[in-house]
Amino acid sequence: MAAPTSETTDPKTNAYDVPPVTRAINLLRYIAAGNRCRNTSKAASALGINRTTLIRLLHTLEREQMIESDREGGGYILSYGLLELAANMLSGRNVVRLARPILSRLATEIGLSAHFGVLSGTEVIVLVRETPNVQIISNVHEGSRLPAHAAVMGRIILANMPREEVLALFADHPMSAVTSKTPTSLEDLSTQLDHDAREGLAWSVAFFEEGIGSCAAVVLDHSNTPVGAISVSGPQATFDLGADKRDQIAVAIRAAAKQLSSLMGHAE
Repeated sequence: MAAPTSETTDPKTNAYDVPPVTRAINLLRYIAAGNRCRNTSKAASALGINRTTLIRLLHTLEREQMIESDREGGGYILSYGLLELAANMLSGRNVVRLARPILSRLATEIGLSAHFGVLSGTEVIVLVRETPNVQIISNVHEGSRLPAHAAVMGRIILANMPREEVLALFADHPMSAVTSKTPTSLEDLSTQLDHDAREGLAWSVAFFEEGIGSCAAVVLDHSNTPVGAISVSGPQATFDLGADKRDQIAVAIRAAAKQLSSLMGHAE
């Protein structure tokens, strides 16, 4: 999986970019996607840089403890220096501190994995994940980036945004199909968001992961602006129409989202 390079960015928006920093960030994302840079020539080509620059970047990031040598498979993997930065970032976000106990109670109450995510461009970044004491089958974890048009947290956030903002956001962004149920055009996305807005929840029954169901509710701030979303996920059968637990899920996730919204200053 190739990372975006500075050469592919819009020249109108990158006047203040520092190319070496951009290249280092692209390299971190490339490694995070599972590329170990064992073959430096191939990695350099994928990143759009020369091999000498890549070697220097790898050396620098390793020295700064952002990456480390993969002793088992060779190449490089992300290191704990990044985790420290992420932990410091998360600890400084009030919404994360407020969300965690709410999600912990939600996960325990309904026996499903609970998440809090925020919109970042056309993706949702999962900032908090709490799980019950049962086997978890979803691959979503803290730090996961999910396509907003396909994942329930993204859909419910987008459904609560002005539609012209949503259309502008995706106007030049291809909407890839995760499953056959994924909206892949602006028209399909608008239809899906209209449905989610009417429901007040975004539901998925194997829309995103095979065998997995999920449901999301929006979190609003004092200005009625979406700051993120709470979701729960678990076995697909739990979320099927007519499933015994579906009503319980709806009530519980609405209550959790309302509580977090209230803490963020939102008033009904």
